[in-house]
Amino acid sequence: MPYELPSQFKELASEYPDVCKAFENLGTQCHEAGPLDEKTRRLVKLGISIGTGSEGAVHSAVRNALKTGVSKEEILHVGILAITTIGLPHALAAITWINDLLEKS
Repeated sequence: MPYELPSQFKELASEYPDVCKAFENLGTQCHEAGPLDEKTRRLVKLGISIGTGSEGAVHSAVRNALKTGVSKEEILHVGILAITTIGLPHALAAITWINDLLEKS
């Protein structure tokens, strides 16, 4: 599943490469800072992305989860879990965003 970074990010990286590198390093440090295993971290990141209501973040979290071997069923389960936390309409939107990528994989 090839993915190209958004043009806005490419422009930012071109103008402020040190900022983007620092952001990337912070992400790596946060990801590796605790005891959670890779799969759990990817599912947590997906849940956080769903909670923020950000389609782009959900897409990114799904892409990263799939790359690390998280199953489609596990990814969809996170969307289902969101129903009682963020409400049916928001969870259905997130499930739609999840399916955007699962249908392509």
